[in-house]
Amino acid sequence: MPRILIIEDDIPFCTMLKTFLIKKEFEVATAFSGVEAITKIKERFFDIVITDVRLPDLDGITILNEIKNYNSSTEVIVMTGYAEVNMAVQSIKQGAFDYVAKPFNPDTILKAITKALQVRTDVPERDSKEATVAKVKGTTTSFVKGISDASKKLKEYIALVAPTRMSVLVIGDSGTGKEYVASSVHNASKRSEKPFVAVDCGAIPKEIASSEFFGHVKGSFTGAVQDKVGHFEAANGGTLFLDEIGNLSYELQVQLLRALQERKIKPVGSNIEIAVDIRVIAATNEDLSHAVKEGEFREDLFHRLNEFSIKVPPLKDRIEDLLLFANHFLEESNVELDKHSVGFTHEVIEVFKKYSWPGNLRELKNIVRRAVLLSQQEFIEISALPNDIMYPKDVIKEDYGLFKNQNEQELILDALDKANGNKAKAARMLSIDRKTLYNKLKQYDISL
Repeated sequence: MPRILIIEDDIPFCTMLKTFLIKKEFEVATAFSGVEAITKIKERFFDIVITDVRLPDLDGITILNEIKNYNSSTEVIVMTGYAEVNMAVQSIKQGAFDYVAKPFNPDTILKAITKALQVRTDVPERDSKEATVAKVKGTTTSFVKGISDASKKLKEYIALVAPTRMSVLVIGDSGTGKEYVASSVHNASKRSEKPFVAVDCGAIPKEIASSEFFGHVKGSFTGAVQDKVGHFEAANGGTLFLDEIGNLSYELQVQLLRALQERKIKPVGSNIEIAVDIRVIAATNEDLSHAVKEGEFREDLFHRLNEFSIKVPPLKDRIEDLLLFANHFLEESNVELDKHSVGFTHEVIEVFKKYSWPGNLRELKNIVRRAVLLSQQEFIEISALPNDIMYPKDVIKEDYGLFKNQNEQELILDALDKANGNKAKAARMLSIDRKTLYNKLKQYDISL
């Protein structure tokens, strides 16, 4: 059983990571300071050491050197905050195997550990480009779920409704990832081995909508030169995802309701009914209940689709996830564009945090992709960002950057309130370390 030592002064985070790795059948020890870690390294051998770059007594570079002096075959993985990526890169140059940026998905650290163990056992590794492609493809299929409270609640709702037969209405602004939520529900359901058919209801011309949904037979209308299988039949046994459901015409709403109630469809031009067994997940970025009151959307269809609703939060409400997503999109873009960007400068990170992201994840992905394409340096710099994000017309009122605001006491209290009193979490929201937060609490005589 591989032995792992975690060196981390954030005790709750360290404990969580230890629990996760034990469940993955690793033997795990922990140290909460550099001195304690060096003592344990002298006492026994560890296959892998995972260390934070900043500890109360020693930095990651010093610890790295100590580890390599005692046993050069121990592989070291460095954990770093986004403002400390430069130090992580320096540690790579001095012998660290890899680094991961906080906050990270547990699967990310698991992949780094697996790769490090492969190197230790002399398993032949593919060339670096192929390895990078494989890694990013893996993260693409699993996507990034986020660590914020809003993301955790979203994940809980998906896990709760997925095993049922209930229809689901996914509500959220454009670009928040509604289709990802729908596919996650499908993948966690008993229908996961069957088709997942996604339909953009706003992109279907009214004249051919019935044919698109229910199919048609050859010769049923001008241009019907052969039989066509509709979306309902294509999704039979699986899940039909109807994106932007509010764009459906009233006539098609009637046909859709009938198909869902009777679980039968009739292709255009055919007298034969086809039985279908599908689960419907619909999505909208508008207030369908208001559309019902205005007579623009059928109330009976609304209730049929809204057996369970999931609200996807906008990116501005998932600020703790922002850099997690940004780095995910960075890796994707590196592979797609054959680039080698390492991360973002501190100035870019500050711009990201202050921007309101009206286009949500889709906008973030596009901006990161553009920046990777334009960048000629290891780290994405300000010059690679578009003017719209550099000089936004709207400015977020909650500026959780470094303390450059005269109302920092209010910011601290607000962060603590949103973190439900969790000081470690509040410190992350404020982009400071816990020691600085404790000093500020003492300065302003804030007690919890």
